[in-house]
Amino acid sequence: MSEGAPEVVLAVQGMTCGGCANAVTRVVKKIDPGAEVSVDLANARVNARTSADAHGLAEAITKAGYEAVPLA
Repeated sequence: MSEGAPEVVLAVQGMTCGGCANAVTRVVKKIDPGAEVSVDLANARVNARTSADAHGLAEAITKAGYEAVPLA
């Protein structure tokens, strides 16, 4: 992971279990293998420290079957 990478926060609807969290994490890591990803199922949030574009991540997660919207 690159030091100083910005944090991207996404609201992700449709995640219901650890498998969903892993799937979303894999999507982010496919775009940025060095990303640090944290999934909060209870609050339907994904935090990623990544240099990837928030809108690009949201689009990729949506294509994977979830509804994702950048928050920060």
